[in-house]
Amino acid sequence: MGEACIPTVDLSLFLREDEDGKKKAMEVITQACSEYGFFQILNRGISLDLIKEAIELSKTFFDYSDEEKSKSSPSSNTPLPAGYIRRPLHSPDKNEYLLVFPPGSSFNVFPQNPPRFRDVLEEMFVQISKTSVLLESIINECLGLPSNFLREFNQDRSWDFMVAHHYFPASNNENNGITKHEDANCVTFVIQDGVGGLQVLKNGEWIPVVPAEGALVVNVGDVIQVLSNKKFKSATHRVVRTEGRSRHSFAFFHNLSGDKWVEPLPQFTKDIGEPPKYRGFLYKEYRAEIEEQDPSTFSA
Repeated sequence: MGEACIPTVDLSLFLREDEDGKKKAMEVITQACSEYGFFQILNRGISLDLIKEAIELSKTFFDYSDEEKSKSSPSSNTPLPAGYIRRPLHSPDKNEYLLVFPPGSSFNVFPQNPPRFRDVLEEMFVQISKTSVLLESIINECLGLPSNFLREFNQDRSWDFMVAHHYFPASNNENNGITKHEDANCVTFVIQDGVGGLQVLKNGEWIPVVPAEGALVVNVGDVIQVLSNKKFKSATHRVVRTEGRSRHSFAFFHNLSGDKWVEPLPQFTKDIGEPPKYRGFLYKEYRAEIEEQDPSTFSA
């Protein structure tokens, strides 16, 4: 196991007049995204008290009986299983989760208990969504794209979703929480409790993403990798469970409308004399193919 740690960026530098600090932060983000697609952000505009309450309410919910949790099971007409899901016993991924779309989405199936869980989930969603839009604009600038290019390309926020995860304690002979994978979407944001277990692959070594209070983990997804013709890399990551301890986390997926066509942009191909590394695809078809091969693509 490598002892390196992923870089951390103070997001407040982008919200005040500090051009030198902003430039240095962009250099850190650009290097991290170019090498392995992972970094952490601080001062990201999300209430620490809200995060703590969300983690505690999540623990309470997942401590309920299977019968109680199953009252929030998904309906049959959703594009992803919104609501409560427990991985099958034969699955290599040992976890259960609750998936929600944006507040107001007709797909959502919220638990009735604990009583404040829905309100907290919706507020978390709103706050992380604002941060995700800011990060998208920063990545846009780091890539040297025209101003607001990614925002205009990806302006439909109705397909973003958030997942509350509970990973079971490791057994004596098995500790897999989520098999190694890359995320299919644009950018993913992860809030983890103090247990740890999230790891990112860099130069053939698994680097632990050590939990830090107030930090939000950011990883690049496949869409950004393809658009940039692999200038920025989709992060390979996994979750390893800890013996004797459950792990709780939230993953927010800054997603893309399924009808969007994704292919390497000319700025990274013909404009600089580079061949495209990927064929273009319709995002919903790619997503369906990825999820059929690897259902863990919305976990962290």
